[in-house]
Amino acid sequence: MTDAEERLHARTLGDAGPRVAFVHGLFGQGRNWTTIAKGLAGDHRVTLLDLPNHGHSPWTDRVDYVDMAELLAVELRSSGEPVTLVGHSMGGKVAMQLALRHPELLRALVVVDVAPVEYPVSGGRTGDPDEEASPFAAFIAAMRAVDLDRLETREDADAALRDAVPSTMVRSFLLQSLVRDGVGPDGGWRWRLNLAVLERDLGELRGFPEPPPGARYDGPVLWLAGATSHYVLPQDRARMEELFPNTRLVRVKGAGHWVHSEQPEVFLQSVRAFLDRVES
Repeated sequence: MTDAEERLHARTLGDAGPRVAFVHGLFGQGRNWTTIAKGLAGDHRVTLLDLPNHGHSPWTDRVDYVDMAELLAVELRSSGEPVTLVGHSMGGKVAMQLALRHPELLRALVVVDVAPVEYPVSGGRTGDPDEEASPFAAFIAAMRAVDLDRLETREDADAALRDAVPSTMVRSFLLQSLVRDGVGPDGGWRWRLNLAVLERDLGELRGFPEPPPGARYDGPVLWLAGATSHYVLPQDRARMEELFPNTRLVRVKGAGHWVHSEQPEVFLQSVRAFLDRVES
């Protein structure tokens, strides 16, 4: 049994119905899914989880997908019934690892804009000169460069990140993890992100650990990809279908990597239709 201090932080919305759990991507936290969760909570019990080194969950001394999947398995096992697991980006890889190692815990799987492949540490995945290079190392460097001791307002932090993070939506997302303890001159700012470890182990997050020999998840899988994103490419389909043979891929128009933030209504409709199928 996992020690209590190692348990992931979780919050559940809804009092009855089938269980659905959401895991966020890099720099995120469970609360990022609140709008989607509220849309499902009328007839589902929806659990929003913070992965290690994020949100209110404990910090660890390394970042590892298998470790995260095992911690997630503890939480899902405690629910006492199979759940539909939804994971975005890093959380999608955690969800896939869990599905391949503990398929009995899941009713179904939803993977959002990520594939079971290794991504480049820098540069893009295609020959398209307009493809945005991977920004995550620059995001971490910008967050670590904010002088928290001299920071006065959240607006100042927003300004400090602007050069490295030009998207207002992405800056707002990152700043959700900047919190202030106390008020007045004694109130100090801190990140709810273990930035030092995330920076050191960013290469681990690019990868996808080899599943156990012969492992595959035969349950229903909905793959939601942003139509303008390069995270799920045609050449990824063979590996996806090898590990997850019961897969339906949907590309969401008008969305990049943050599908659920950029097209929340379409995202919610797609997930609800999938739930209706797997729960009927």
